[in-house]
Amino acid sequence: MTIDKSLKVRRGMMSNRNVLTRIERLGKLQEQDRWQEGDPVLGLPKVRVQKVSLKKKKKVKKDDED
Repeated sequence: MTIDKSLKVRRGMMSNRNVLTRIERLGKLQEQDRWQEGDPVLGLPKVRVQKVSLKKKKKVKKDDED
């Protein structure tokens, strides 16, 4: 059975999530040295989620010199 075209995720249509899973939060906190192994996993501090935006390429206009 195939997936309908409207249900497929296109590369440009992927949206940013504003909530991280607990494992993702622990990974970010470990990178920032705000959580060590053995600390409680409940009541974790907030972690900022940075949105990734792709810059659009500028179109280059070609000048015709005749």
